[in-house]
Amino acid sequence: MNIITGGVTAAKGFKAAGLSVGIKNKTDKKDMAMVYSEKPCTTAGTFTTNKVSAAPVKWDRDIVYNSPFSQAVVINSGVANACTGKEGLDACKKEAETVSAKLNIPVDSVLVASTGVIGMQLPMDKICEGINRLPDYLEATKQAGTTAAEAIMTTDTVSKEVAVTVDISGKEVTVGGMCKGAGMIHPNMATMLCFITSDANIDKSVLQKMTSEIVDDSFNMISVDGDTSTNDTALVMANGMAGNDIITDGSEDYNKFYEALNYVFTELSKKIAGDGEGCTCLFEAQVINAKSKQTAKVLAKSIVTSNLTKAAIFGHDANWGRILCAMGYSGADFDPEKVDIYFESEAGKLKIVEDGKATDYSEDVATQILSKNPVTAIADVKDGSAAATAWGCDLTFDYIKINADYRS
Repeated sequence: MNIITGGVTAAKGFKAAGLSVGIKNKTDKKDMAMVYSEKPCTTAGTFTTNKVSAAPVKWDRDIVYNSPFSQAVVINSGVANACTGKEGLDACKKEAETVSAKLNIPVDSVLVASTGVIGMQLPMDKICEGINRLPDYLEATKQAGTTAAEAIMTTDTVSKEVAVTVDISGKEVTVGGMCKGAGMIHPNMATMLCFITSDANIDKSVLQKMTSEIVDDSFNMISVDGDTSTNDTALVMANGMAGNDIITDGSEDYNKFYEALNYVFTELSKKIAGDGEGCTCLFEAQVINAKSKQTAKVLAKSIVTSNLTKAAIFGHDANWGRILCAMGYSGADFDPEKVDIYFESEAGKLKIVEDGKATDYSEDVATQILSKNPVTAIADVKDGSAAATAWGCDLTFDYIKINADYRS
């Protein structure tokens, strides 16, 4: 596998575009994006677990699970089209019909996505204007992919893209993606939109199986603020243009493609966690030597979702008791008197807890380690061989500032 620069346009046959149509109040920031494949795509997806799911989530679930293929996705930022009733669903249909007419593809091959303020209806005059304009800007260039990634941002401070290539049955297969997400990020799928494209030839059921498994270990292992969004969507579109033999379950090609897809999902997840609203630091929690993977996952997620721990990371304070406390209320079964805890960053690695008690560590060294970005906390529970990693960020004053005035 080779890591390359790029995003949704890295794979063969994919084009993208982004522009501003004035959805975001008082700004000229880009607020609409489109991704289009020259060929129909095998499609997989995962969606929010929030019972209050947005209209685009309902539309896309139907396309992913019931349509033979997809070929385009149109995204807007600024308005979430959530809690909008029948009018919201009608808006999704209107978007798909407009894309269908403009690109000459079936209505049921069009995916839609929205992110932004909940409870507002989409400004359909602006949305339709954008859909009619976007195809004129579609390009297969890296810059076009970046422009699309910028257009889906809300409180994100940077666009987020990842791409890799991998050899599959003698053919170069590319996997690339973009995502957005900065607030309302919490396991199981958070305010996060993710779009991954590939030129792989792959069986639909296999792609869905891979996507569901990988999301559980990537996007479902990040947290910024503990709020689960109404709009979470992760879509994978594969158009087969690499010309590889079809990827089926259990083959060597399966494992190679799984590794590539897993890398893209995981790196995008870390980019979201590291760009949490107001954050200054990506915070990673590794739990090792647990009795089961599920135990390790529960413990790791509890650490990164602890507001007291997140605040300590912001203050560069080695307040390890908060980590052990978060592990204790997680509901997972472990022996606190066997736990070792380490802090690690580019400044070094330091054991601060051994068998549930503080070591004679240097506070100055701990502060130096915690002053770098990213920071990792490692909890060795010494109860087995399973491991899991979760990602979050520090909790800062700016998080409150951003969310106290989000609609302005």
